[in-house]
Amino acid sequence: MHESPSRTEHPAAPKAGPPPAPEVAAARSLLGTAWLRIRRSRIAVTALIVVALIMLFAVLAPVLVAVEGQDPFTSRTGPDHLDEFYTPGLPLEYYRFPSGEHWLGLEPGLGRDVFARMAYGARISLTIALLSTVVSVVLGTVIGAAAGYFGGKVDMVISRVMDLFLAFPHLLLVLSLTPIMQSRLGGTALDSGSLLPIASLVIILGFFGWAYLARVVRGQVLSLREQEFVEAARAYGASRRSIILRQIIPNVMGVVLVYATMMIPTNITAEAALSFLGVGVKDPTPSWGQMLNAAQAGNWYLSDPWFLAVPAGALVITVLAFNLLGDAIRDALDPRSSRG
Repeated sequence: MHESPSRTEHPAAPKAGPPPAPEVAAARSLLGTAWLRIRRSRIAVTALIVVALIMLFAVLAPVLVAVEGQDPFTSRTGPDHLDEFYTPGLPLEYYRFPSGEHWLGLEPGLGRDVFARMAYGARISLTIALLSTVVSVVLGTVIGAAAGYFGGKVDMVISRVMDLFLAFPHLLLVLSLTPIMQSRLGGTALDSGSLLPIASLVIILGFFGWAYLARVVRGQVLSLREQEFVEAARAYGASRRSIILRQIIPNVMGVVLVYATMMIPTNITAEAALSFLGVGVKDPTPSWGQMLNAAQAGNWYLSDPWFLAVPAGALVITVLAFNLLGDAIRDALDPRSSRG
């Protein structure tokens, strides 16, 4: 009787566990994706930092001026500060450029501190630009959404009004209406200190700056109103007002945000141009445009280029930073972008 050859015993193989769950990519919202794209762009981050520093400079103007130990209104016209012989009114060499006592020197003619006027001028210029942008954005978004959603005669009337506003030469219209607005506001609660020119510029720039945004929003709403989520809201009995405010407008906020970012530097430049031409902010209220006007009015830029270079440089840096930031936000919110 033969024994069968023995078979080698192998230890039982461990049972395979369940396969690992596939990694699920974390879903990001449009704003989250946009923020990630902005953070990856060095130009966008640099522009954002510059804009934040400029805003901080304006907000902390009283603190910074107190640290310097000066104020934007005190005149220094004596021989200790200004030349009385060769170029009367020109600051002496020590006060013409930055120093420990006056961080950006003194202005010609009245000898006021340039740094203090720059800081308070940033508050005025940015306040006018931001408030007028808010007015334009609110009007443009609401009117454009109404035109696109209601259509028909409402759309036709609003579209013709938009065409009318866009047909006027913007700067000439604002230039001619600003003095009229200031005279109309005279004697009211706004006629005190620097409120009158600020209020008049905010109203004029804001009221005549909404038409382009309204046209862009109208085009977006024309496509959104046929989407399924809008049809679902109608089926549930939502009112037209509710659909516009809760369904339509939130879906065009990306376009509105880009437009607002691009319009702020436009309004900064408009305020500077109007103040430079003498119909905006007037002396002694400081603004960057008013400082440019002062440098040009007395031809001080010929003998003291620094006095012109300071506000002009601030305007260039501010407008450039806002424009670069607006471009970055537009690219980041573009769904066709492959970045991020």
